[in-house]
Amino acid sequence: MKITLIAGARPNFVKIAPIIKAIEKKQSEGAIVSYRLLHTGQHYDKNLSSTFFEELNIPHPNANLDAKSGTQAEQTAAVMIAFERELIENPCDLVMVVGDVNSTMACAVVAKKMNVKVAHVEAGIRSGDLSMPEEINRIITDSITDYFFTTSTWASKNLLKNGANPSAIHFVGNVMIDTLYQNLNRVFAPNFWKEFGLKAKNYIVLTLHRPSNVDEEKSLLDLLKGIDKMVGDKKIIFPIHPRTKAILSESNLNFNKIIFVEPQGYLNFMYLIKNCFAVITDSGGISEETTVLKIPCFTIRTTTERPETIEIGTNILVGSSIENLKKSFEDFIQNGIQKSGIPELWDGKASERIMAILLTKL
Repeated sequence: MKITLIAGARPNFVKIAPIIKAIEKKQSEGAIVSYRLLHTGQHYDKNLSSTFFEELNIPHPNANLDAKSGTQAEQTAAVMIAFERELIENPCDLVMVVGDVNSTMACAVVAKKMNVKVAHVEAGIRSGDLSMPEEINRIITDSITDYFFTTSTWASKNLLKNGANPSAIHFVGNVMIDTLYQNLNRVFAPNFWKEFGLKAKNYIVLTLHRPSNVDEEKSLLDLLKGIDKMVGDKKIIFPIHPRTKAILSESNLNFNKIIFVEPQGYLNFMYLIKNCFAVITDSGGISEETTVLKIPCFTIRTTTERPETIEIGTNILVGSSIENLKKSFEDFIQNGIQKSGIPELWDGKASERIMAILLTKL
């Protein structure tokens, strides 16, 4: 069995890493399976891409499609054109895509049009918000997928509602959590830890990247000013994406509590998350990691594709207004962390389940 693994953006690398380890484990047990790792180049900043391969012990990609940025259509088209050529030159039995970025959808479409089976890891998640490019990517990818690997029973039910074949849906758990468990004993403090006087629980981690939160300078500034004022004596570490930083002028990078830092590699970033007081974010994936680590997480969105992190975990959906964020944060300061748990099958073995299933199917 020949598998082509697709990695396009930062979260993809974290999800691919344990799958590679699971494939290599099966190879060591005598299974006839091989993989070709493909980097689409959707994220091309070193701290957003190549560093992750080194830190997570992933082999460097067999090829890089070098898609880079552009409009949604430009980036998607670049990936599709390059991947079609790649697949002609390097045929495979299965294309495995992860997550919900443009590369996920683009490579799935190309594979199906070339009669190659598609496996989607993290299938079935839905936010219900079609203004998010990721939601469109999820819907399209899942409409043509052959093997669905889900992180929750909720995601599996979404697929059934949409008419997916029940025998193709496999609830396996969360590969992001596989990576977390495999690397928790390897995380280490970033270089600026001592410089900024950071200590366990004396700072908050902030991440923002959703267009609705960062694309307009005034609204982004209002959000940052509100966060800067509400955190009491805590510092705020904000690993700022180059695109977001470009929206802010240099004169708007001066705050009392917010400290802007470069995007972090996985091991540094997980150290920051593991030791922080709380997280404020608009990311879905981070809310999964904070749930397992029992770190309070405030998600600045009106919807989430990971409701299990709210129902059982530490995640609080605060909407898009700074007022709601302040209220939720004040409630947390007064009443402490809500009771939480770890969702079913988030046990670090999802990737092993995926490979066991695939080896019986192909």
